[in-house]
Amino acid sequence: MLIKRRLLLLAMALATTLATAATGPYDESADAHKDVQRAFETAAKSQRPVLVIFGANWCGDCRALDTALKSQANADLIAKEFVVVKVDVGNFNRHLDIAERYGNAIKKGIPAAAVVSPKQELLYTTRGGELANARKMSDAGVYEFFRDVVATAAKAGK
Repeated sequence: MLIKRRLLLLAMALATTLATAATGPYDESADAHKDVQRAFETAAKSQRPVLVIFGANWCGDCRALDTALKSQANADLIAKEFVVVKVDVGNFNRHLDIAERYGNAIKKGIPAAAVVSPKQELLYTTRGGELANARKMSDAGVYEFFRDVVATAAKAGK
């Protein structure tokens, strides 16, 4: 009976994980190439750089970053400074050409980010897995990271 109960609990945990992954922040059926193109069209009009966030729904750190970006301070900063587009990389087998185009931001893990000017010039990219342990970053830590990215991208854009 104890084994059956443990198996049932394990099955429930697995089902919850799979259900959560299927409804995560990354649209697995999206046409990422079109989404990126639309982001650049918006960026050209608003004169804000594009923030490309690479991740996957199975990734706990990607989900944690998405949650942190919804906190008021982070949401305000991101909305003011960037046009955001999320790119699902699956199990490092999807949209790798987009990641490569923007400095291979995912080389050291996901979530990862790239900031690209409206003229499609790379202003910043994660190169060392800077966001790959987002679960351990506080909302304030995420804010500080992106505040620094804003400053770095502004310098690169000049």
